[in-house]
Amino acid sequence: MLDRPHPTPADPCLDPFALAKALSGVHFIGGGYVPGRNGQSFAVVNPATGIEVARAAEGDAADVDVAVQVASRAQKDWAKVPARKRGAMVHACAALLKEHQEELARLIALETGKALRTESRVEAGVVADVFEFFGGLGSELKGESVPFAPNVLSVTVREPLGVVGAIIPWNVPMLLMALKVAPALVAGNTVVVKSAEEAPLAVLRICELMNRILPPGCFNMLSGFGPECGAPLVDHPKVRKVTFTGSVETGKIVARAAANKLIPVTLELGGKSPMIVFADCDFDKTVSGALTSMRFTRQGQSCTAASRIYVERPIFDRFVSAMKDAVNRMVMGDPLDEKTDIGTIVSEGQLEKVRGFIEEGTRTAGATAHVCSAMPTDPALRKGLFIQPVIFTGLGADSRLVREEIFGPVTVMAPFDDPEAVLAEANDSEYGLAASLWTNNLKVGLDLAHRLEAGLVQINQNLVVQANLSYGGVKSSGLGKEASLEAMLEHFTHKKTIMVNMG
Repeated sequence: MLDRPHPTPADPCLDPFALAKALSGVHFIGGGYVPGRNGQSFAVVNPATGIEVARAAEGDAADVDVAVQVASRAQKDWAKVPARKRGAMVHACAALLKEHQEELARLIALETGKALRTESRVEAGVVADVFEFFGGLGSELKGESVPFAPNVLSVTVREPLGVVGAIIPWNVPMLLMALKVAPALVAGNTVVVKSAEEAPLAVLRICELMNRILPPGCFNMLSGFGPECGAPLVDHPKVRKVTFTGSVETGKIVARAAANKLIPVTLELGGKSPMIVFADCDFDKTVSGALTSMRFTRQGQSCTAASRIYVERPIFDRFVSAMKDAVNRMVMGDPLDEKTDIGTIVSEGQLEKVRGFIEEGTRTAGATAHVCSAMPTDPALRKGLFIQPVIFTGLGADSRLVREEIFGPVTVMAPFDDPEAVLAEANDSEYGLAASLWTNNLKVGLDLAHRLEAGLVQINQNLVVQANLSYGGVKSSGLGKEASLEAMLEHFTHKKTIMVNMG
């Protein structure tokens, strides 16, 4: 079945161009690289230069069927492996990923345009941490004893669901894959992942690395497009659980397909996260926090990005000025250059979408577009998908830029006078993923935190997703939780009741 048994180097490879070429044209199924059955492929482009760096196998329903059948057969034996031993193997995978951390960071920077120093190394490190965390939770797959009758022993046990189909996005593909794969494997499921077409390489390499430790067929990776590869994965009769991260529109399609099969689904569908800044905040810390919250180093391509920043009026003008100065100091350039703070947008289509929002905001009466940082001057980057960060002021609450997820380096800032009014404005959104509050009055902060309609609220910080902190949204931001023990138990196992009559 394998036409190239060893297409990639065994040791860490710090040349992302060479590694990308080696990863071309294959899926990973049943413990080895497998060419696409239809022989078709699509380009993987370095968004900083516009140059093709690899070809990804264009998977279809036939590839999906092979992968799911292999995973289904493997799952029966994997479920019999003691839970702690499964966890130990996943923990060993984490150690191997740490050895390849720099390699993975360089590869993800190449294919997504995220800056190596500020973003890609961070993601590569967090990925290993997620597998390490879940690897230690095998012994937590516990049941309960239930008091029913004196002569009846009644217990519950946790059992795996079967084959899990996972569909991941391009913005932080390694991390979001880990949040799905790690708990699924430890719980005794096997997994088939459909990667994002814009970022299929690093996750494919992770799959190959982990298969050096896992039994064949437990973790499989397909590349392809949504209708031709993602939809057949969700629809496959042997897929018993779907976990998806992406847009609201696609999430609804996935949910309908899962509902037709009556299988559980986890959805993480984005956000329009508010950041509320009070005048009594630690000013410098909060300005720095706003840069992090907006994920400017990720070009704003984050579902938790603080794309709505509300600042109490007495410090509003000063805060806007400080934000502009801080973003102006950030360097845009080659994602693989250590001096770069901000890389590129991931694709031409995404770039045009972001430009459309910026043009609309610029045309709005009374609005001001504060364009920050500076485009790179290197001629080699002239075709790169770079766009300067923009801070808008003067936009009304009904603006599309305030209400819709832009997924680019664009934030809207507005002053407020009344905490109750700003709470109402923050909650006036179809989304409810994340929010942050910045104040030294913890009574005010905690009161608003309880009333904000969001799955994750942080006070005086806005960290990215972390292992052991429950993560997931409300309203249109999705269904279910990730990154925690709760996620593994509730979303990757089912509870069975067993009763023994001893009378």
